[in-house]
Amino acid sequence: MTIIRRITALVLAAALCGTAAAQEGKLKIATVDMQQLFKEYHRTNEAQKEINVERARIQKDNNDRLAHIRELDTELQGMRKQLEDPSISESKKQTTFNEWNIKQQEGIALDRERREFLQRRNQSLNEKMVQRMKGILEEIRKLVEEKAKTEDYDYVFDKSGLSTSQVPFFLYTKDATDITAVLLKDLNKDAPAESAPSEEPAVAPAPEAPAGGGE
Repeated sequence: MTIIRRITALVLAAALCGTAAAQEGKLKIATVDMQQLFKEYHRTNEAQKEINVERARIQKDNNDRLAHIRELDTELQGMRKQLEDPSISESKKQTTFNEWNIKQQEGIALDRERREFLQRRNQSLNEKMVQRMKGILEEIRKLVEEKAKTEDYDYVFDKSGLSTSQVPFFLYTKDATDITAVLLKDLNKDAPAESAPSEEPAVAPAPEAPAGGGE
């Protein structure tokens, strides 16, 4: 959730402070849980599912490349055994060694290409994810602002906001109305029936390159 917290900080740093301070009389204050709105908004879940599909596609492509590299490594091991076989002639060993050297360089090049491919695709997916989440958060922020103006709130505070020490900014707010549930209902009023919350946290980081020998 680190990426989401960063996006939230960028989009909401100066937002959610309401319409304007009341010139006289009692302030009308509301609170909202932006993290809950983001997490339970149907468009967030849809975005998560799309990103998961793309992540799985990247992993499949990577696995296919790894399978080819492992087949090549098996061939190299077979050639290495031939080079160690005393019954094979020197001319045959020389030919085998040349083939082994070519295939080894091919394997190194393929693995380098695979790693670069994985880095590019993951970076592209992360950038796409960040832009998608920024758009969703901005949409939520605008809805909060519209609600504040409609209901004539002086201030709307994000109660899910945390300080740098991970302590909530607002520990107590007197006479504040929590408008999270109302906003969540508005956000999901047009949600498709199949838009159920994802079991994974929204939105998870892209996968790392698999660890292992030569991978």
